[in-house]
Amino acid sequence: MIKRFLILLLLAGLTSSCTMYKMVRYWTPNIDEYNAFPQAKISSGEEKFHFPVAIDTVFNNLEVTKVLKGDTLRFTIDEFAAKSKTTAYLIIKNDTVIYERYYRGYDRSKISTFFSTTKSITSLLTGIAVDEGYIKSVHDPVTDYVPEFKEGDPRFQKLTIEHLLNMQAGLDFTESYSNPFEEMAKLFYGKNQLEQLKNLKFVRDPGEKYAYNSATTAILGVVLERATNKPYAEYLQEKVWIPLGMEYDASVSLDDKKHRSAKAYYGLNATAIDLAKIGRLYMNGGNWNGKQIVSKEWVEKSTTPNISEDHVGGEKYEDYQYCWYSTKRNSYERNSTGAYLFNDSISALHFAEDSALVHYEIRKIMNIGSLGYHWRITDFTPEFNTFGIMGQVLFVDPERKVIVVRLGEEWSDEYNTTWLARIIAQRRYPVLEEKW
Repeated sequence: MIKRFLILLLLAGLTSSCTMYKMVRYWTPNIDEYNAFPQAKISSGEEKFHFPVAIDTVFNNLEVTKVLKGDTLRFTIDEFAAKSKTTAYLIIKNDTVIYERYYRGYDRSKISTFFSTTKSITSLLTGIAVDEGYIKSVHDPVTDYVPEFKEGDPRFQKLTIEHLLNMQAGLDFTESYSNPFEEMAKLFYGKNQLEQLKNLKFVRDPGEKYAYNSATTAILGVVLERATNKPYAEYLQEKVWIPLGMEYDASVSLDDKKHRSAKAYYGLNATAIDLAKIGRLYMNGGNWNGKQIVSKEWVEKSTTPNISEDHVGGEKYEDYQYCWYSTKRNSYERNSTGAYLFNDSISALHFAEDSALVHYEIRKIMNIGSLGYHWRITDFTPEFNTFGIMGQVLFVDPERKVIVVRLGEEWSDEYNTTWLARIIAQRRYPVLEEKW
């Protein structure tokens, strides 16, 4: 405690009083501290969309097997959620809620911060802005929309909107909330985010390599507000929240009361049931009950892994495209056609098990050149998801018509909620048993 106090005294001399207060008061972010920042309200409309509810009692006693450090553990989904500090867990199949549980004092109506899942919704708004002509092309440089960036590093003039969508900005930025000396803490707790962003430097030219950081989407949020000439909250309310019949009001955190720039990289605060509707929108190719909210092409671009030659080795994309994730396979070699290659059949089998693939085939192939014999897995199942730092997950399996939403106060590799969502979607319940 004394050590922490001394650190805070040191910080007091290095930061503004506002930033210092927030660091002292909140130290590290959590899902219900949105009141620490100014908020812009996002109102729901009069017409609400409600998923039908038909709770599947099979899930109440369904057990998952997990092998952890040599020990075999068996637990229900409910027990899994409780151990992983989950606040909300929803499973929707064929447009019907079949599992819905809340924990740690939360209920269906209580909002919480989505953290980096917000990035995926910022991408959705960007797609709508492209459809409506506010953004002429994703290949436009950001300086076309925010000329203030011309005052900073010259490489801002090479930075395009698509670079931002794919985390290929090349910025010198460390993604760390807990270290108050890093740029992330300054962006998160500070004010006037445009002033902070335009002073950033680059470590490489834009477009060269994937490197995840929140400043990239923060810039995208500024571009979006300038291009549409509307606040983030207003545009989201008009184009998404009301048309999709969201059940509850939401909000987005702002940098400060004066500048009112939305924290587009983390700051959306809403409910689990309304997040599921974003999943339904993307599952249906951007169409909502007959109305095209965002183009089908934008959804496909966002949720299809890049399999170009640039993808080989995972340097440029790493299965992250337009602020959405697909199944993480970047650590496995591909050839120029996008096929995954393995040095032996055991590696291929482990990959299939890790990815919770149900239908797959392992073939032995011979490549021309020095690679010799390799094994390839075929028949992948399409899926995509969002992810926030505390394990905020929206998982969509369009083939099986499954949407899973998990919100929580903590993320743990030991209780990987994304993998659980994948298993739920791809296994034929009531048999749900998987070794991890």
